[in-house]
Amino acid sequence: MNFGLSAAQRRLLEEVAVAAEGILDGPLADDPDPAAVAKAWQVATDRGLTGLCVPVEHGGRGLGALDTALALEALGAAGLDTGFAFGIAAHLLACAVPIRDFGSGALHADLLRDLATGRVAANAMTEPDAGSDVSRLATTAVPDGDGYRLDGIKSFVSNGPIADWLVVYATTDPAAGYLGVSAFAVPRTTPGVRIGPLLRKTGLRGCLAAEVTFAGCRVGAANLIGAAGAGSQIFQAGMHWERACLAAIYLGSMATQLRQCVAHARARRQFGRALTDFQVTAHRLAVMRQRLESGRLLLQRACWLLDEGDPEASTAAALAKVAVSEAVVANGLDAIQVHGSTGVLTATGVDAVLRDGLPSTIFSGSTEIQRDIIVAGLLS
Repeated sequence: MNFGLSAAQRRLLEEVAVAAEGILDGPLADDPDPAAVAKAWQVATDRGLTGLCVPVEHGGRGLGALDTALALEALGAAGLDTGFAFGIAAHLLACAVPIRDFGSGALHADLLRDLATGRVAANAMTEPDAGSDVSRLATTAVPDGDGYRLDGIKSFVSNGPIADWLVVYATTDPAAGYLGVSAFAVPRTTPGVRIGPLLRKTGLRGCLAAEVTFAGCRVGAANLIGAAGAGSQIFQAGMHWERACLAAIYLGSMATQLRQCVAHARARRQFGRALTDFQVTAHRLAVMRQRLESGRLLLQRACWLLDEGDPEASTAAALAKVAVSEAVVANGLDAIQVHGSTGVLTATGVDAVLRDGLPSTIFSGSTEIQRDIIVAGLLS
């Protein structure tokens, strides 16, 4: 068992760190102008960051799950806004991956290349009443001629305000429950698509989000991702990648945060001694590193299992997601304690990792859902 990185992986980390410089530096004090975020997306595209796991033949880098996670960790450590990095990850893992793995040849040839070379995608799954329960989606897709008519409301659509394409999950057969959901690739410009106002969030501000309404929105059969009725399976497959890989962004931000905490604790003196001379502070730093390293091991194992096609990957991804999401919140609180009163001043940015980390225990399935998955793996 080799825990070291290959020469190619080390080069990847260096390339991503350089590519991330100056794109959309964080933390953002307020919600950014959508035009500024769209401009940052174009820069990220030009630097090869928006097609990491898109196949090479369609304009991407062709990375597997582990290498994608390594790249996302490098993004998280690079100093750009965590929300912007989150938006790139959502674009890739919740949109490009399902199209890559289940889409038709035509979608591969056209849409995947678009997503790798500048077009932005948003995942339209969550609903006001159903959350992400795929068996209870109120959004419908009714057969209409040689296509479908979509009607419904999607909430918390990450990247929605700047998206060119929406990956939409809708009920096509209400009687079939889990097997009655289908997935569609819908252009933003389709008549009947309406993007709501920006949602103001505690953190992840560089990832713009909005409610999206579909009213008599007609799409062709060619816009169907995979087979009719396969939407739930497609969504879950994408979630395995999202749960395993996306949290790597937080590993990067936690690593940077820990270095900053150590530097502060060494420099700050109380009662004639450095903070690191006090066991309570030293142990706090030790526990912060323990959480970081434990989360990284679980996450990288989950990604390796995904790359191997191992059925254990689902449980491993849930374990990783719980560990990293809980770690980033706990470390965020500890970082404030290490910095003392300056830790609660927004001007210092010490609270940024905590604010950006709070949503991590909810998105991609809450911590409680992840524990259900873990228990199911134990009992299967």
